[in-house]
Amino acid sequence: MNQSVDRFGLSCALVTPFHEDGSLDLARLTPHVRWCLDNGCDSVTLFGTTGEGPLLGMVARDQVIGAVKGAGVDFSKNVVGGVIAVSLHDAVDQANQLLNAGARALLVAPPYYFKGVSDDGLFNWYSSFINKLGDRARNVILYHIPSVTSVPLSIELIGRLYKAFPKVITGVKDSAGDWNYSQKLLAAHRNDFAVLIGDERVLAQAVRDGGQGAISGMANLVPGRLRNIIYKGQDDAALVEMVNEVLKYPVTPAVKALVSYKAGDKSWLTVRAPLLPISAADTAHLGGFFDRVFAEKAA
Repeated sequence: MNQSVDRFGLSCALVTPFHEDGSLDLARLTPHVRWCLDNGCDSVTLFGTTGEGPLLGMVARDQVIGAVKGAGVDFSKNVVGGVIAVSLHDAVDQANQLLNAGARALLVAPPYYFKGVSDDGLFNWYSSFINKLGDRARNVILYHIPSVTSVPLSIELIGRLYKAFPKVITGVKDSAGDWNYSQKLLAAHRNDFAVLIGDERVLAQAVRDGGQGAISGMANLVPGRLRNIIYKGQDDAALVEMVNEVLKYPVTPAVKALVSYKAGDKSWLTVRAPLLPISAADTAHLGGFFDRVFAEKAA
């Protein structure tokens, strides 16, 4: 499997550092962005689930964008931005903010407050979103993460949106953790757009079946290993074990705990309410598990 300039590749679902009072810690943010890009990531994804994106207002988003731009990161190549909102107008504002910054792509979640909505309703929302962006609409990655939103994107809906907006819909991030769904998505659309897998445990098989990469929380920790999976189709048993262990905890606090452990810096543990950090004991357990599983597999 050879690297292609057309392949989406690896994007880090970037964690967002905060001070103890919940304010942004930009001094820790930008070195971490640079570390991810220097160690195997093709891009970073700001304001996603792992980045606590829905908990950041427009001012905070502006501050993050400004800091990352100020660090010399090329948004057109190296930054994907999350659009996660219930209000159509808020979603459009978030998208325009990212487009103004020159972001490579938009990762767009469905409106998530009302549950049990129909495909027709979701089609209308996404269509209105794209139409309100007008000629600026580009590189939209649909975000399927029903464990968080409780609003799944059916294969049929995705196909309908792609047929309606073939020059705008360029990918789907599948974070359902349902291999049956992933297989159906790949079979239906691997030749149409970038199918990106959020569950690192099945990423190698997905890439071998035509997937183009991942937006991955584990890329905050082991981007090189993930790059080998995406560009070489290599299985990684150690990574699978690590993900299984992380999934025993709330995922975003657990990933931040591992970043904190690796950096030797407790500041990374801080999350924004209503999330809570995991305990010191659990952080130590995850850190020890990380050291052990990767050392064992490397031996």
